[in-house]
Amino acid sequence: MDILILRDPRESERKCSLTPLRGFDGVRFVNHAPGRTLAAEGRILLTPDAPELSLADAGRGLLLVDCNWRRAPRLREALVGDFLPRSLPPLKTAYPRKSQVFADPEQGLASVEALYAALALLGESRPDLLEGYRWKREFLAQNPGLPGPDSAHPA
Repeated sequence: MDILILRDPRESERKCSLTPLRGFDGVRFVNHAPGRTLAAEGRILLTPDAPELSLADAGRGLLLVDCNWRRAPRLREALVGDFLPRSLPPLKTAYPRKSQVFADPEQGLASVEALYAALALLGESRPDLLEGYRWKREFLAQNPGLPGPDSAHPA
């Protein structure tokens, strides 16, 4: 599956859960810049305020907007084309969030968690995406109903 990630360059790459995915086959990063647009035609856009993702959505490219929750609407404005907004079912994050400025959404996930879950729900499990994720074991343990082969859940 073709995965496109629109990334906010203001975010720390050191803290970003997607940084270990740079160079992965099928994963492309694009930095957001004011005035720049990004063609999203035909892709699934993961967003919390949309119908839930299902196997019926398989076969499309995936688009992730990687930024803090407060900046997500601004980055989404850069997207052009007819894309398919979809959300994930309720899942628990293992990422230790510590915002002192605003409250994160209750269902908010780390970007790598959302990417892994979306692919699993689309029938394209990619356990390799979690290999560099520090909280992999906790995330998988907290979400045992997440589809995917058993090989994706080793400790």
